[in-house]
Amino acid sequence: GAPNVSTATAVREQHGHDESMHPCAPPDAVVWPQSVGQVQELAALCHRCHVPMVPFGTGTGLEGGVNAVQGGVCFDLSRMDTIGELSLEDFSVTVEPGVTRKALNSHLRGTGLWFPVGTVGIG
Repeated sequence: GAPNVSTATAVREQHGHDESMHPCAPPDAVVWPQSVGQVQELAALCHRCHVPMVPFGTGTGLEGGVNAVQGGVCFDLSRMDTIGELSLEDFSVTVEPGVTRKALNSHLRGTGLWFPVGTVGIG
């Protein structure tokens, strides 16, 4: 329920497009899971009901991947933003899907490491 679910038109439209040239295709609802367990429960429910799932991070993609062309539920993962274990020895860090590059670099400040733009493998 609210504030973790919205069917408001403005919210749905915000989540129905990215930075691509594709026109807005809003989902039927937007949810903000805050744990892996919640994502699992929501995914199972969508699967049982044959409802498309659309993941949403920051909406800055260029491919139209957040466009809900068949409707469905948008999973906005921005509230899953915990930075976990950092291993300086093997240059790895465990993060939740809502961690942004800027937040990660702020966390890494002072370690001598950084996560540059265009790097593959965050997650």
